[in-house]
Amino acid sequence: MNNNPQPGFDFKRGPSTYFERHKAPTVTALISPDIRTLRASPLSALARQEEFSALARAIRLDVVFHDIVPIRAAKPATFFGPGQVTSMAQKFEQQDVKLALVDTSLSPIQQRNLERDLGVKVLDRTALILEIFGERAATREGVLQVELAHLNYQKSRLVRSWTHLERQRGGFGFLGGPGESQIESDRRQLRDRVSALEKRIEKIRRTRAMQRKPRDTVPFPLVALVGYTNAGKSTLFNRLTGADVMAKDVLFATLDTTVRKVELPHGKEIILSDTVGFIADLPTDLVTAFRATLEEVTLADVIIHMRDVSNPNHEAQAKEVLNVLSELGVNPDTTPIIEAWNKIDLVDADPTDNAPNIPKPKPAGTIEAHAGISAQTGEGVDGLLLAIEDALAKGSRSFKLTIPHADGQNVGWLYQHCEVLEQDEPGEEGTQYSVRVIPRHIDGFLERFGQQLQRA
Repeated sequence: MNNNPQPGFDFKRGPSTYFERHKAPTVTALISPDIRTLRASPLSALARQEEFSALARAIRLDVVFHDIVPIRAAKPATFFGPGQVTSMAQKFEQQDVKLALVDTSLSPIQQRNLERDLGVKVLDRTALILEIFGERAATREGVLQVELAHLNYQKSRLVRSWTHLERQRGGFGFLGGPGESQIESDRRQLRDRVSALEKRIEKIRRTRAMQRKPRDTVPFPLVALVGYTNAGKSTLFNRLTGADVMAKDVLFATLDTTVRKVELPHGKEIILSDTVGFIADLPTDLVTAFRATLEEVTLADVIIHMRDVSNPNHEAQAKEVLNVLSELGVNPDTTPIIEAWNKIDLVDADPTDNAPNIPKPKPAGTIEAHAGISAQTGEGVDGLLLAIEDALAKGSRSFKLTIPHADGQNVGWLYQHCEVLEQDEPGEEGTQYSVRVIPRHIDGFLERFGQQLQRA
């Protein structure tokens, strides 16, 4: 049997995905290869299997079984060994499987050969994540970023999927020759579309930079929420801001960055940013495409790393997040990272159990500050906000200065750009202020008040 649909492509609308063409749930088999030499992720084979199941549940599929297939080494032609491929083909036919999702990155040749030998449509981990992102993208920017990643993924697979494109079509007549092959034409159109998308996303990046300049002139520090997908970032964001960002128990519920103002316990205000979740083996094309969005993380004054401590693999997940942050150029020596150990309400408090030890909040350092919280119930959230205050204070400098009574403009600047810790009674020369200045405003503060300062 071979009921593989041919992928379609509309260069004006972008990729028509497998799931767009199949409205009813597709009978699907999940295959998780277990090969240690290829497993770059610190997650165990069982953890990867559970995560891959969650990815499949994030879109409309009828999963009939999920097998872990141990292999010694990947075969260049089919990834799996001949006997394993034959066994899978028999099982697929018996259960009328139409789609196989393989939890690894397949080369175009491996994907083509597996589809031929298994008689079903085959998608790898990258393609599945792209499908999920395609369904989740809500804003125009998110749609463009996902389409760019999808196109870059498709570029090397035209010859694999589009066998009908090998036919020749006639030239313009006056040029002579056999004409341009269909596949060459579509590759050219694809390159043109990629180039156009890259220009549009670069324009978005420049627009973001222009919009960010006014933000840099206000006193609100930027605090970014990051974490493994489904760690509870959006739930915490909604609790702190009163926003209504989608927060569901599915992977990649949030793709588009959202920012809101939040007031800390002692009155200081911050800008809180909710970002896309990370995952093991996040496709490079997606990291690249979403770089404009993730710039919020690279410019943050403090980063909140959400960890789902109810997940037994949260240590391995944390490593994946830190790897992505490193790829983005985030340096924990210069940007404080507070680990928020989330979902403590789901952790069994029985000391005989293997539940993680939830530390109490402590001052922020380089990936040292922890706060045990429940974004769902609100437990520990106040302690997390205090940890944010401590982290911001640690990178700030305190000063005392006297401003003349008539200098209302500088008083306004002080309240707009600094944290006023204390204001004394007015004296003959003016009013003395004790202020704390965050790093991004130090230069402007010293330029304006450098002649009348004494350190607090």
